[in-house]
Amino acid sequence: MFDHFIQAWALVPDGTPIVTHSSRLLAVRWQGLPAMLKVATIDGEKRGGLLMQWWDGEGAAKVYAHEDEAILLERAEGQRSLLSMAMTDEDDAASRIICGTVRTLHKPSEKPDPELVPLDIWFRALEAASLAHGGLFRTSHTVAKALLANPLQTGVLHGDIHHSNILDFEDRGWLAIDPKGLLGERGYDYANLFCNPDLPTTKDPARLRRQLPIVALESGHEPERLLRWIIAYAGLSAAWFLEDGGDPAPALHVAEMAAAELNNGA
Repeated sequence: MFDHFIQAWALVPDGTPIVTHSSRLLAVRWQGLPAMLKVATIDGEKRGGLLMQWWDGEGAAKVYAHEDEAILLERAEGQRSLLSMAMTDEDDAASRIICGTVRTLHKPSEKPDPELVPLDIWFRALEAASLAHGGLFRTSHTVAKALLANPLQTGVLHGDIHHSNILDFEDRGWLAIDPKGLLGERGYDYANLFCNPDLPTTKDPARLRRQLPIVALESGHEPERLLRWIIAYAGLSAAWFLEDGGDPAPALHVAEMAAAELNNGA
């Protein structure tokens, strides 16, 4: 799978292949620079590659070369980790860094939009879960429907913003990787700061209350609007866990915390 691109772009392998459900990756050197060769195996990853090209290194890793399903990306070598920061005493700083990167990604552009998926299509899994299971799924779906019916500040979205998708590129700063390529309200891209299952403290209502004003200030969104997006996104995440045979309970717990905070007048 890699041989054609290694020859075409004169790459030197610099690691062992990584295989995921959606792509094949290989760390390489390109013209002496660290790079990542990524070959998409599903349409969503191909769409993400087109969006990376569209951003052209602004807020996201640079694309050095591309052909069909493959892209050659700038590779992060910095040692800092936003997830590690959030797990220690730098959670606030990590949230501000993420919001800063998202602001760059959301900057308006005169270029035609790349291929994108509208958020109302993206949320279909939540609709199905709501009909099948009710409860918090229904609550999240009701909130999502209202948001999607009256979007604010719409534009190109990354679609999968979390602590491990923004990496330390040292002199180039913190840059995003692995977008989904969505179209809709900007608030969606901030919700997973509160829902990331890799961060144990997302289960803690105190963290939500602490991070909410920080993200609201940095994103320019009202706290109430952000809480609604958290409820909607957490329900969608739970629906995806169900589809994959996983446990939806942690994501539903986040939806429940956000709904309680919203009802308390945040």
